[in-house]
Amino acid sequence: MTKDLALELAQRIQRIKPSPTMAVAARAEELEAEGKPVINLGVGEPDFDTPDYIKAAAIKAIQDGHTKYTVVDGTRGLKKAIVAKFSRENQLEYEPGQILVSCGAKHSLYNLFTAILNAGDEVIIPAPYWVSYPDMAKLADANPVIIKTDFAANFKMTPAQLKAAITDKTRIIVLNSPSNPTGMAYTKDELRALAEVILQYPGIIVVSDDIYEHTLWSFSPFVNIVNACPELYGHTVVVNGVSKSYAMTGWRIGYAAGPAKIIAAMKKVQSQSTSNPASISQYAAQAALEGGSECTIPMRKAYRERHDYLVAELNKMKGIKCLPSDGTFYAFPCVESFLNQSSTVTNDLEFADFLLSNAGIAVVPGSAFGAPGFIRMSYATSMENVVKAVESMKKALLSFK
Repeated sequence: MTKDLALELAQRIQRIKPSPTMAVAARAEELEAEGKPVINLGVGEPDFDTPDYIKAAAIKAIQDGHTKYTVVDGTRGLKKAIVAKFSRENQLEYEPGQILVSCGAKHSLYNLFTAILNAGDEVIIPAPYWVSYPDMAKLADANPVIIKTDFAANFKMTPAQLKAAITDKTRIIVLNSPSNPTGMAYTKDELRALAEVILQYPGIIVVSDDIYEHTLWSFSPFVNIVNACPELYGHTVVVNGVSKSYAMTGWRIGYAAGPAKIIAAMKKVQSQSTSNPASISQYAAQAALEGGSECTIPMRKAYRERHDYLVAELNKMKGIKCLPSDGTFYAFPCVESFLNQSSTVTNDLEFADFLLSNAGIAVVPGSAFGAPGFIRMSYATSMENVVKAVESMKKALLSFK
């Protein structure tokens, strides 16, 4: 058979895998379509509705005719609101030229990786990690360098680990705090210790992914590495968005702040891919940020209540251990003791399938986050669903074979 070169895919696409969280959601939807009840603890999406004042701003934008293209990097009003947000909430000062608004925080990260990475560059990523970091690096022809953290260290990278991983090819270090999937957050002192290592390598860019900033509850105030080490201001790109804090996942607005040269390069990438984010969403995001963070308080309170219940119940289950999180809406229990007890459950993927088939619970295998032997459980759902999931899981594990 003649090889059809016209159907051959690019090598870069063969290096990456589809989003496992979306795959779990799709499988759960299939079972629900078959009439089988499923409690979906797989997708990390707030179960709250977008606040009314934000919706009203979007409706007004439509009525006022703001339905055209905007400038590539975001409307003047939204960028002004982002600058004010950084100053008010993070004590970080930026100019509008240091801000880029994109179609979600994921888009901001993709723009950054595309703008500064060359073939053979290395991106240091602590594991467990958000699923997209390594694949974004691969799409930019760079190599992800994974630093494995462990349960005993609260899933936090140490300065010694960071130092050992840095080479002359290191270009980016990714920090996500609080973390998806572990929910762990670095303290100011821990970030300062990491910064002391990074300061020795002025060619490295730090990516501070702060998307779960407003779900932090273990300590206050929230800090990122620039707060801990102002000397890294010119070497750090801070990425954030409105999706998690304001229950605006579908609006697709994220933003990045950093050195003007890097932001300009990211803008160039965006100008040749998506152009501007949706105009209506930008007006909604502006209203969200100008309204402050008061509306995030009841959401965070609900997440904390669900967290406290779920983690306590998980730790009561024989064979499971789970660290309490500092924030986010995820629990990350270890299920290693259940693996290889039977021929059908030998890894965390099969354990997740066991829970879906026998308990009607959708979770994401830890291997998707670079942490085999764990599962991620999202409690961004009602307390009623969390309680039901716990009871179903208890029953399923009693019959585990």
